[in-house]
Amino acid sequence: MTTPKSLRTFRIILWTLVGLVALGATALFVFQPPARPLGITGQEFALNSTRGGAFTQDDLVGTPSLIFFGYTFCPDVCPTTLAETTAIRAKLGLTPEQLRIIFVSVDPERDTLEMVKGYVEGFDPSIIGLVASSLEETENAKTAFGVFSEKTGEPGDPYYLVNHTALTFLIKADGTFQGTIAYEEDQDTAAAKVKRLVEG
Repeated sequence: MTTPKSLRTFRIILWTLVGLVALGATALFVFQPPARPLGITGQEFALNSTRGGAFTQDDLVGTPSLIFFGYTFCPDVCPTTLAETTAIRAKLGLTPEQLRIIFVSVDPERDTLEMVKGYVEGFDPSIIGLVASSLEETENAKTAFGVFSEKTGEPGDPYYLVNHTALTFLIKADGTFQGTIAYEEDQDTAAAKVKRLVEG
C-alpha cells in the first residue's frame, strides 16, 4: 500500500525529471549553432562569378534564386532551361533583384569565365554565371547540390558532351533549399513554384 510520504517522494522525483528534460531542451535550442546556407548537402564551395570575384555558399543569402548546372556546349537541356527560367521570371513580373537566375558550369575544362558570361547574358544580361578554377572546385559545388555530371564520348575528343543533372534548384532568401523544377516541367506548375519561393 502506497503511503502519502512515498507518493510525495515519487512526485518530487517525477517533477525533477520533467524539469531536467525541459532544461535540456532549452539548452539545445539556445546553444545549437544556426544552420548555415550550404546548398543542399552542407558542402562548402567557392566559384568565380561573371559579376566579378568569388561566389560562395554565403552569397546564396539575400535574394531567392533559381540555380541550374550545365555547360555552354550543351545542345538542348541548358539553352531550354535558361530560356524557360527567364520566361517564368518575366511572366511573374519579377526583377533580378527579386529573383536571381544562376548558371553553374560543370565543364571547367572548356568553359572559361568569359565564355560563360557571353553565354548566359545572351539569354538575359542579369543571369549570373559561375565557373570553377579546377575540377575539384567543380566537384565541391556539385556535391553542395547533389548534382551529377560526367563526360561522354571518346577520350581526347574536344567536342565531348556532358551528361548532367537537369534540375533547377529553388533556393530561398535565407540561402536554404526549397525544392526543384524538373526539365521541361509544365510551365504553369513551375511558375507556381517560383511564386511560392519569392513570396515565402
